[in-house]
Amino acid sequence: MKRFSKETTIGVVTIISLVLLYIGVNYLKGINIFKPANYYYVSCTNVRDITISSPIFVEGFKVGLVRDIKYDYSSVDKIILEIRLDKGMRINKGSYISIESTLLSGAELHIQLNKFVSEYYKPGDMVEGRLKTGMMSSVEDNLLPRIVDLVPKMDSILTGLQTLINNSALSQSLNNLENTTKQLETSSKQLNALLKNDVPEIASNLKTASSNLSTFSSDLNKLNLDQSINSLNSTLGNINTLTFKLNSNSSSLGLLLNDTLLYRNLNYTLDNASGLLLDIKQNPKRYIRLSLF
Repeated sequence: MKRFSKETTIGVVTIISLVLLYIGVNYLKGINIFKPANYYYVSCTNVRDITISSPIFVEGFKVGLVRDIKYDYSSVDKIILEIRLDKGMRINKGSYISIESTLLSGAELHIQLNKFVSEYYKPGDMVEGRLKTGMMSSVEDNLLPRIVDLVPKMDSILTGLQTLINNSALSQSLNNLENTTKQLETSSKQLNALLKNDVPEIASNLKTASSNLSTFSSDLNKLNLDQSINSLNSTLGNINTLTFKLNSNSSSLGLLLNDTLLYRNLNYTLDNASGLLLDIKQNPKRYIRLSLF
């Protein structure tokens, strides 16, 4: 049996190792070199977040990978992407590839097919690439500058908060709040005791008072109010008649109250009687005689 030389063996092992290394590296990139594929080129102006092996999708289905990224030095702002698509994937003319940034996996390429034509690009043709503004781009362009401007303000706010926390007045306020909470707890217990003990008694008294009021109302309904009202009206009529007679000159009492002549005569008589009594008092011998045996 013919034996290979040492140098030949080393060369063969080296070649096999390089082939395995190439296959392994492409496998790690997601490229299956044994699977037939077509290569196209994508012209774009910005390849932010795009890396070699970035996935390519059509209608959400993965159909290929980015194979290489090159800058076209012959023009301004033009970058060429070499993409590897499955052998059966065809791109209609007028289609374009949108570049979309994602939150976790960097950027993705999405083929937007022009389904209204039946002509297709040939492998090796150039396809238009468009950068689609996604959430991450909006965050980087709009939100991040505001966050950078906000950092100094946040530092001032945190310093103010630290000063506030270290202030003894805050500790005193917290202690007062704790005392207030304890007092509220005590008041709550007292209120519960009141509701448990006194309120039922009050409710019972209210029930008794309501029962008494109901009994009084029932007794009041039993009274003959019509007869009482008629009697009261009769009494008021008699009082009116008496008042009329007192004001009239046709009755003795009315004459006594309303006749001024009689009033004057009575005054004259009273004056004479008063003078007579005074004279009797002063001159009793004129009216009384005493005889002695």
